[in-house]
Amino acid sequence: MEARLNYFADPTAGRVLKHLMSAGKLLTDSALPAATRELVALRVSQINGCAVCVDMHTKEAAAAGETAVRLNLVAVWREATVFTEAERAALELAEEGTRVADAAHGVGDEVWANAVKHFDEEQLTALATLVAFMNAVNRLNIIARQPAGDYEPGRFH
Repeated sequence: MEARLNYFADPTAGRVLKHLMSAGKLLTDSALPAATRELVALRVSQINGCAVCVDMHTKEAAAAGETAVRLNLVAVWREATVFTEAERAALELAEEGTRVADAAHGVGDEVWANAVKHFDEEQLTALATLVAFMNAVNRLNIIARQPAGDYEPGRFH
């Protein structure tokens, strides 16, 4: 499979991606725990069907020490016992923030209140921004049909 577009070769895309990658770096450096960041990025990418992002975030999380069991259970986190209450709150917020059209109401008050129990305002801002960021990046990759499988950890982090 070949990508429809080469975002890195196009001058306009290059300028946009420069800013988008800078935003991604800010999120990497945020107060949101690294494990939570990768789990949320992975879950949003799974929901959206972004193969290249699933590849990237699975490998980044594994390189950072995440276990295969937890990575394999992200898609079914509600039934899994391996996630903390904070991670579960973040994953639930990520799902509702990603499935806006499906949920019709966006992120519900109960989901938000649960996240507030586990994260301070700076972390909540990073979490909300991460969900929006991942949805944007997923869409760019899906539109261009970016192939997955050859990502090397550390390439974009």
